[in-house]
Amino acid sequence: MHKSTITIDVILDPNRIPEQINWQASDSTADMVQRAKAMCMAFWDGADKSALRIDLWTKDMMVDEMGDFFYQMLMTMADTFKRATNNEPLAEEMKTFAKDFYKKFRDEMIQQS
Repeated sequence: MHKSTITIDVILDPNRIPEQINWQASDSTADMVQRAKAMCMAFWDGADKSALRIDLWTKDMMVDEMGDFFYQMLMTMADTFKRATNNEPLAEEMKTFAKDFYKKFRDEMIQQS
C-alpha cells in the first residue's frame, strides 16, 4: 500500500490570526514548500454523516482574491460532483450558480471602487 502525506503548517500572530500558510505533499512534483493565502478543507464523517471543515485565510488575503478563490472552488466542486455522481445536469447548475456569484461579486467590487 502506498502512503501519501500532506503537511500543512499555519504560522499565527500573537492574536492567533494566520499570517502564513505553508503546505507540502509527498506526491507533489514541487520540491519546495508551497505558500498559500487561504485554504478550505473538508472531511466527510460517515458515522455522523457530517462535513468537518477547516477554513483559514491569512491577514494579507485581499477581498478580491477571496472572490476569485470562492469562484474557482465552486467550479472545482461542480467538476468533482460530476465525476463522483455522473450527474451532469446538477453539476452544470452548480457552475451556473458559480458564474452568477462571480458576476455579482465583481459588480459589487466595481461599485465600491
